[in-house]
Amino acid sequence: MSTNDAQLNKKDEQSDLPKLSNPALRALAGAGYHRLEQLSKTTEKEIMKLHGMGPKSLDPLRRALAEKGLTFADES
Repeated sequence: MSTNDAQLNKKDEQSDLPKLSNPALRALAGAGYHRLEQLSKTTEKEIMKLHGMGPKSLDPLRRALAEKGLTFADES
């Protein structure tokens, strides 16, 4: 296993994000989002600006946030 593979696996172990498409997961990881708590500090609008994120990815994220008593930040 290469160093990069080991680093990705370590990040995956620490992630509590739901199962999403690979482009969506890459978009979130590329923007530094690996945990639901991080997503609760940003808006849906900001997440949708990430290349690779689509409307179908928001529902699983909303559900996963709700299961932890979290939501996306308000749009204000």
